[in-house]
Amino acid sequence: MTPPLDVLVVGAGPTGLALAAQLRSHGTRFRVVDRSLDRVRESRALGIQPRTLEVLAGFGVSEELVARGNPAMGLRLHLGRRTVSVPLFDIGATDTPYPFLLFLAQSETESVLGEHLAARDVTIERGTEVVGLERRGREVVARLRGRDGAEETVTARYVVGCDGAHSTVRAQAGIGFEGYSYPQTYLLADLEVDGLEPGAVHSYMTGSGMLFFFPLGSPAPWRMLAMRPSDAPDTKVTLPLLEGIAERYGALGLTLRDPVWMTDFRLHNRGAARYRSGPLFLAGDAAHIHSPAGAQGMNTGIQDALNLGWKLALVCRGAAREELLDTYGAERAPVGRDVRRFTDRAFVIGTSPHPVLRFARARLVPRLAPLAGHATAPRRRVFRTVSELGIHYRRSPASTTGPRRPRRGPRAGDRLPDLPRGLQDRVAAPGWHLLLTGPPQLWPDERLAPVLADRADLVTVHRLGHRSPWPGVAQALVRPDGHLGYVARGTEQGGLRAYVDRWLPAEPA
Repeated sequence: MTPPLDVLVVGAGPTGLALAAQLRSHGTRFRVVDRSLDRVRESRALGIQPRTLEVLAGFGVSEELVARGNPAMGLRLHLGRRTVSVPLFDIGATDTPYPFLLFLAQSETESVLGEHLAARDVTIERGTEVVGLERRGREVVARLRGRDGAEETVTARYVVGCDGAHSTVRAQAGIGFEGYSYPQTYLLADLEVDGLEPGAVHSYMTGSGMLFFFPLGSPAPWRMLAMRPSDAPDTKVTLPLLEGIAERYGALGLTLRDPVWMTDFRLHNRGAARYRSGPLFLAGDAAHIHSPAGAQGMNTGIQDALNLGWKLALVCRGAAREELLDTYGAERAPVGRDVRRFTDRAFVIGTSPHPVLRFARARLVPRLAPLAGHATAPRRRVFRTVSELGIHYRRSPASTTGPRRPRRGPRAGDRLPDLPRGLQDRVAAPGWHLLLTGPPQLWPDERLAPVLADRADLVTVHRLGHRSPWPGVAQALVRPDGHLGYVARGTEQGGLRAYVDRWLPAEPA
């Protein structure tokens, strides 16, 4: 009899592939199934944020993503006869090795992750769908149907639904998907555009709405996104239709040609009522969908997966308590709600037919846009939000501050700031990493041994001496997802030991 899986991953989009990469790095027993016969060939999601590149760097794929993509640093606002240049990521990007928004087709992102998994003997089972889930005690029995119609039964400790907005896992779990639909219809196309300055995002803003051109590179140089005007014919998307809408939004003097892909679609803003139901979990679009404003969707899904993956891996190998899995929803559900709220506001401001907002887009934005380059504080806040570098888990049960709280530096739950390259590479390795600063005599092995007893293969110790990456922090325990679980100002060991005993109490199997 085949032994039960640790995890069944349902869905092989970017979220499912990222989860598979992390489970593979921990040696977890898992399978990945997807009802589609092939990965996507259209671009769909097109932007990779700095934080996503950071969390994927541990798998060695970020440099390949950057090599295939198009880093964009500027926005060109076309306001009638005026064009205003606004830097995108020139402020607030000093603590990341990826200070840019990377434009890359989703198909290419999936290709890179798929190649990474194939090199590690992970098979993506295409054309296989989940047709039933049944809980039996502490396990889940999944009924799978292959492309030939044959069915098989698989037993797993946990099932993760990365299967999109119409998630089968969410339906089987009985989890609600609450929210609403936007009334407008949108047009999308990947195509050639003559007359656009390369290497920048181009936005045409009018009272009727907005038109965007994003520098994509592949499968076509540009991605066009526009709202279909309410009085435009509701017909099939054609090149003449796109040309007419571009002209209507003020994109004059451009030649649109050679479309690779064209479609229209409706947008929704919905979120799962909860991210877990017993052994069933949701991640990515199965947990939250929203407008594409800010290029947040795919990035949020990948970070869902990498928050959940290491927790599942440790619990499955007996190296962490089951309650660690409860922190997944506690940490990621607030992020999902914030993303939905942020994208909704940005989307409504850019597209609403309300007279006040139409007036603001047509009259106020052209006057205020030239001042954007001088508004450093607002731009810094926007950057930290859009780049997702500002995401933290300070309120999580898995974020603890020692007896003496540091006056400066990062707090428990924060993302680990950028480190010197050599140390950054070591900390990016799977597992927990304990950073200790101060002279060596403060951290003798005999003092650390009782704290890290039976966790030596989980926690790697890095003695930094006086080369502290931040002042005021003597101890920092970095979680496998790159966030700080425990920080302390002093050299006391009691707080660290209590943290380790709570979350990593068992001897690894």
